Amino acid sequence: MGDSSDDPPTSAVLLESCHFSQVVFNDVEKFYVPGADVTCYYTLTQNISARGKDWVGIFRVGWKTTREYYTFMWAPLPAAGHSDTAVQQKIQFKAYYLPKDDEYYQFCYVDQDGMVRGASVPFQFRAETEDDILVVTTQGEVEEIELQNKNLQRENEELRASRASLQQRNVELQEELKKTQELRESLESSRSNTEKLELELNALKTENKRLKEQGDCREAELQRLREQVQSVTAEKERLEGRLKTALDHMDQLQSQVLDYEKEMENLSLLGQDKTEQLETLKEENHQLRLSMAQQVKPGPAGKAQPSSPPLLSQQRDLVRELEEQKHLFQVLQAEKDEADEESQKLRAENKALLRHLSQANEFSPLSALPRAPVPPPGAGGLLFGNPYSAAGGNLGAGAEASLRVCPMCEEVFPGEVESSQYEAHVQSHLVECPICSQSFAESSKQVFEDHLLCHKLE
Repeated sequence: MGDSSDDPPTSAVLLESCHFSQVVFNDVEKFYVPGADVTCYYTLTQNISARGKDWVGIFRVGWKTTREYYTFMWAPLPAAGHSDTAVQQKIQFKAYYLPKDDEYYQFCYVDQDGMVRGASVPFQFRAETEDDILVVTTQGEVEEIELQNKNLQRENEELRASRASLQQRNVELQEELKKTQELRESLESSRSNTEKLELELNALKTENKRLKEQGDCREAELQRLREQVQSVTAEKERLEGRLKTALDHMDQLQSQVLDYEKEMENLSLLGQDKTEQLETLKEENHQLRLSMAQQVKPGPAGKAQPSSPPLLSQQRDLVRELEEQKHLFQVLQAEKDEADEESQKLRAENKALLRHLSQANEFSPLSALPRAPVPPPGAGGLLFGNPYSAAGGNLGAGAEASLRVCPMCEEVFPGEVESSQYEAHVQSHLVECPICSQSFAESSKQVFEDHLLCHKLE
């Protein structure tokens, strides 16, 4: 607004503390024409000393502090030697920086301390109106003016009616605008809700896709577990078949061993009889030899006569028969040893099959398989003991007194233990599915958890 880019010095001192008589403004017009430059005339009295930062500003009437100026100009310094007399000064304000309204303003002189030292009378920026000019008219002109006034009044009433109609229309338009704004707000709210729903829908689609992928992974895992269960079941059936074959073979071998033992016992009795006969024959032979030695007489050549041929032939037959019995006994003993060795091999294979079957049960439900009794070796290295001993009884009693082995912990149960106690012990190693009542080994918790997961996926 001023000639310098620097702001003028101002203060927050109220106008009651200022001295307005030190600078007097002269020739202040009542009106200044808008768009034209304004020249301000003022007089510096001897009570003020002008300084370089003094300025003259235009203030709107009613101002409180010097900070409320509209525009300003730096006050020029007077010539030297003015301190004892009053000095006339002037400043020209450019039209561009002047106010454009018709409010009342006044000039104020402000020193570099921000204190007001003088103020002018109020003035306005507007052109002079005809109200300020005295006009003399004739009677005809008065009548014409009255007619014009009537016309103007009628036009004014029409304009008022039109104004009322426009106001009514404006009210209606305002209501429509309000409704439109409400509809717009409702539309914006619906749009926002739609966007939220779309975001939720996208999130649900993403979650659904993720769940489908997870379901596919679970289905593949389930299929792999099913194949594994089928493989384990097939392996279990194969082991069960081998176990059954081994048990049948063991039964056959046991029957053969019993036959061999019976035959060996018969041969042993027969051998004892033959031995007794041989001893008797030896004794008779010895008696015969003694008697023959007493009866033999020396011949011409001084040699003894030979024994009678029938007696020597009988002796040779007895010796040969005894040797044949011994040879047969050795053959039967060798066959018995081979049967015992094969029985031991089958027992080891049976134990290995039971161990494999127990491992297979960790991946599939335990089925109630018939377990073959595994008795301890009896006296003399026999698989089921000597059936002819006093403690063994007959073959049926030996089968009932056989042992049972737990497929989980390999604990041995004698034949005297009831089947319910044995089954309760085996059941203590199992956990049961609450959905399908399928049983699993207690040591196979992961298989049991995967089985429950399959039910959840279904």
